[in-house]
Amino acid sequence: MATISTVRGEQRRTAILAAIRRDGSGQIDLLAADLGVSEMTVRRDLDDLETEGFLRRVRGGAVAVAGLRQFGERRSVRTRAKQAIAAKAADLLPHSGAIALDASSTVGTLASAVRTRPGIVVATNSYENFSALRSIDEITAALIGGEQDPATGSFVGRIACDAAQSMLYQAFFTSAYAVHATHGTSEASLAESQVKRAFAAQSKRTVLCIDSSKLDDVAVAATLSLEDIDILITELDPADARLDAYRVHLEIL
Repeated sequence: MATISTVRGEQRRTAILAAIRRDGSGQIDLLAADLGVSEMTVRRDLDDLETEGFLRRVRGGAVAVAGLRQFGERRSVRTRAKQAIAAKAADLLPHSGAIALDASSTVGTLASAVRTRPGIVVATNSYENFSALRSIDEITAALIGGEQDPATGSFVGRIACDAAQSMLYQAFFTSAYAVHATHGTSEASLAESQVKRAFAAQSKRTVLCIDSSKLDDVAVAATLSLEDIDILITELDPADARLDAYRVHLEIL
């Protein structure tokens, strides 16, 4: 792992997580040396990341977590980042027509803002997001059915893709397992990536809502290139240097 100057808080934990995702595991002493911080600081960061479900602590360090968490678990992770992202994304909601929301917990945080757009139609392949939306009298919620992905709880498969493509959307709000400046977005599930591509193909614009811990990483299933995305929203200040590699490809909020 390349030497990294001393950093604080979220930036440090992002660096730790990126290293463990890349290598599959990380040792406390080596991480501390590379980051220029104490081993106690790294232990606390690893404990925090384990609590959020990003890794599993083992003797002397941590290992990457295999697989995806269920929606209810994901919803409670990095809540402040998700709320900051949703606040920015809310300004992009159209006043008419239809929008699509993917099955991510990040985009699900946007559901409460939809009530400010009476009359719009909101399609999603997430039962949890649909349940939150259908309680809003002012909008029409549409659940994209299909086979249920056991890893994410979302609806996927041929039926889901066909249903997603049966509507035309003013905007598609999506997150991702990871995003990379060269490879675009990617998912741990090929089936999930296919539904997201179907939504994006029918949308006037695609808005990627993703927290900074997922920047500069890749997963198994290639999904959207940066050219397929119109706007990138993170919890970071748009001028943050961590976003420089993406700035030439799309608008950043």
